[in-house]
Amino acid sequence: MELIVLGSGGTWPRPAGATSGYLVRHDGFNMWVDAGTGTFSRLQEHIAIEDIHAVLVTHAHPDHFVDLYPCFYARHYGHMGEPSLPLRAPEDFWGRMAGLVSQDGADVAASSFDVRGTAPGEAFELGPFRVRAFEMTHIGVQALGYRIEAGGSVLAYTGDSGPSDEVVKLAEGADLFVCEATWRHKDGLLPFHMSARQAGEHAARAAAGRLVLTHIWPTLDTEDSRSEAAEVFEGPVEIARGGMRMEVGG
Repeated sequence: MELIVLGSGGTWPRPAGATSGYLVRHDGFNMWVDAGTGTFSRLQEHIAIEDIHAVLVTHAHPDHFVDLYPCFYARHYGHMGEPSLPLRAPEDFWGRMAGLVSQDGADVAASSFDVRGTAPGEAFELGPFRVRAFEMTHIGVQALGYRIEAGGSVLAYTGDSGPSDEVVKLAEGADLFVCEATWRHKDGLLPFHMSARQAGEHAARAAAGRLVLTHIWPTLDTEDSRSEAAEVFEGPVEIARGGMRMEVGG
């Protein structure tokens, strides 16, 4: 399994960057995980629009899904790709997204995407991937983290979440744990996002193999975040950066 970081900005992108989005690949199957600002453009640096095989969205905040709109335009009006692209997201997602591109009240976006609302604890398959959804602690919307397995390897991704036991369950024994680390611990904490230290603590409790910090507030020094997490997690700690490619396990 391969992970390619399309974007990792926390809430808004740095110059020439993008917000949350990843391309996960295995056995020729391409899965787009979160579709934040700028990630659709970045995605096309690696694959054609027609070669997106499935989409996972963690929650209905714009920095995690807004690039589904240009994807819809390309597929629906540009005829780039077959209809009914599988899209899995929390159960409240589609009602928040589809209205902006409706035509005379018709849900035209539903012709481009085969949307399945997903509940916490649900497991499903997309191509070679076995995915399980976990309830994350966030604000204003339903939020899911995804545990993705293929070829004997495990990738865990929080999306956005505050600290919780569910994050530990999500990442338990994962080869690669991509965890949000919005804040620095010393700057004060909120219950719906984590600091880099908290990301490291959860990775340690889960006995994850490798920790990648993402969704860092754009004004922070990412090396400070990496150092903070490394104080409490003994495994490798890296910062997610656009264009980064990682093999998961193996």
